[in-house]
Amino acid sequence: MKKKVLVLCGGFSAERDVSLVSATGICEALESKGYQVLRHDLKSAPDFLKDLRSFKPDVVFNALHGNWGEDGAVQGFLDLLQIPYTHSGMSASCFGMNKSVTKKIAAAYGIKVAPSETLTFADYLEHKTQIPFPYVVKPQSDGSSVGVYIVRNEEDVKSVFYKDLSRLLLIEKYIAGRELTVAVVNNKACAVTELKMESGFYDYKAKYTSGITRHILPAQIPDDVAKTAMAYAEKIHRVLGCNTVSRSDFRYNEEDGVVFLEINTNPGMTPLSLVPEQARYIGISYEDLCQKLVENATCRKI
Repeated sequence: MKKKVLVLCGGFSAERDVSLVSATGICEALESKGYQVLRHDLKSAPDFLKDLRSFKPDVVFNALHGNWGEDGAVQGFLDLLQIPYTHSGMSASCFGMNKSVTKKIAAAYGIKVAPSETLTFADYLEHKTQIPFPYVVKPQSDGSSVGVYIVRNEEDVKSVFYKDLSRLLLIEKYIAGRELTVAVVNNKACAVTELKMESGFYDYKAKYTSGITRHILPAQIPDDVAKTAMAYAEKIHRVLGCNTVSRSDFRYNEEDGVVFLEINTNPGMTPLSLVPEQARYIGISYEDLCQKLVENATCRKI
């Protein structure tokens, strides 16, 4: 008998809408595989518990994105309930969501990263950053390029804004060059995709608006560059202890080489998402990828 799967989506982060789109495809894919599926739009903990008690899922498919869904919070909750869930566990999710910590771990394992520092927004406004122009300002713990700024001069500094002065920001040297991404499925890198935008950088709008970004798969780059990006992606996936899938993003130019930017331990599953696209490239259908995630679901054992 096929497993009962609760697809957890929505949530409280800025990526709520993306999560809902991902969930639509996931539910259809799992139903096509014969699973009994319940979609749950997370709006409150009591409602979530109610569905868990009544449906009694064998697996929770974590289709949440951003804070509360990717940062270890829901993973720890499901660990306590002893309900297996898809994607990475609490530790890998927590580390992967924290860009500063991920960069330190990556550097310790020989993965090239850009110079950076962590500041509160209040400290940043006092221009205490030691990173020279141009640099990138991004929240330390957010996904989908939400709240990311490229700062090239003093005038650009004025455009950087966050509501919370105590919010931790990652200030990182801007690496010019080509935008590359690598999906890892079951500890093995799939391929390298180059992302080419009509203008600007690969921000939230570019990621989720059809026609704004071209996906070049495989990326037209030297073999040694592709091998380096894939090796880096496999290594950070393995070191963090990611489960089943992850996606790592890089910048490449001839002077700096391949530079690791960040990892996504719970990458999007929308029609424009990169992991399903790379999985298809190596012969894994969207439906099979969803099934693989369900069958590999686990939780921390008490």
